Amino acid sequence: MAVQYPAIHSPAYVLEESLLINNLTLLQRVQQEANVDIICALKGFSFYHVFPLIRQYLAGATASSLNEARLAFEEMGEKCHAYTPAYLPNEFDEFMQYASHMTFNSLNQVGQFALKAKSNGISCGIRINPEYAEVETDMYNPCIAGSRLGIRRGDLGDTLPEGIEGLHSHTLCENDSFVLSRTLDVIDAKFGDLLNQVKWLNLGGGHLITRADYDVDHLIETLKKFKAKYPNLDIILEPGSAVGWQTGFLKSTVLDIVHSAGIDVAILDVSFAAHMPDTLEMPYKPRIRSASMEPVAGKPTYRFGGMTCLAGDYYGDYSFEEPLKIGDEIILEDMIHYTMVKTTTFNGVNLPDIGMIDRTGEYVRFKHFGYESFKDRL
Repeated sequence: MAVQYPAIHSPAYVLEESLLINNLTLLQRVQQEANVDIICALKGFSFYHVFPLIRQYLAGATASSLNEARLAFEEMGEKCHAYTPAYLPNEFDEFMQYASHMTFNSLNQVGQFALKAKSNGISCGIRINPEYAEVETDMYNPCIAGSRLGIRRGDLGDTLPEGIEGLHSHTLCENDSFVLSRTLDVIDAKFGDLLNQVKWLNLGGGHLITRADYDVDHLIETLKKFKAKYPNLDIILEPGSAVGWQTGFLKSTVLDIVHSAGIDVAILDVSFAAHMPDTLEMPYKPRIRSASMEPVAGKPTYRFGGMTCLAGDYYGDYSFEEPLKIGDEIILEDMIHYTMVKTTTFNGVNLPDIGMIDRTGEYVRFKHFGYESFKDRL
């Protein structure tokens, strides 16, 4: 198998700047035509080296922790929207320095922090639970029974707490505009009276706007229709996956090939558990360049194993036109969102490099990790 990126150290997360610009251009179109704000969710895309570029297209960022908020402030150059299930009292004063909007998860948190935040010029909101979500995997469904995320309509009165001027709903996960439309119908039915009392509605993330089959025109019309009914509202969307969707890859190398009970296992210098945890959590089967997604009879077929000693650190099976060899390059596609933000150094494995192929075709390595990165986490 020919090496496609000989100049890139293996392993490495590699962002392709031109592909990111394509995504940002599309998101900017939605933002402008629907008259909404689209902000980048750092929990899904924290490639801060391109934050100045993102700021040229989008309205800012959203953070789920003090660290993310500070990162957005320092690298994007402005205050962010913030939500966390529970703010830490000892961090709250610093958190306020980096936030323009803060959403609270419970009435207890509102009572503890909202008036203080408002007195510091921050627009405050509460997260609602519309008890409606079209999410197949329970781990990613914030509306399952017993969910700790958001306040149900039955737990709110007819008037919002003092200092609250926004509502925040996040019930989507890689969904399309038609799921959003049905979700808005539920929000309208359950929370319509409260929407008339606030200035903004944050529709959270999970809008996979940059996926090839996403109906962007329907999204724009859905948002315009909702804004026409509630002209008092600023509408905010905060996708993470949609920003980084199909914008880069994880380069890896075959370290060994093990033959086990009739199965050929190619062991890589990356780990599914440590470097691609969503492949096991969601779960989903990652695409591998030049390989079929399903095994093909008669063709060289391999299961791919990670380099940790976790028995379940593997994924497969894939078929190739030619047999693999030790040293071959393996390109795992679409590995820029919800990957490097979730990495671990389990077993002491090194983290992949972080780099970018810029719009001129040149590769820039931003980070290389070693022993100190491992030790600092312990």
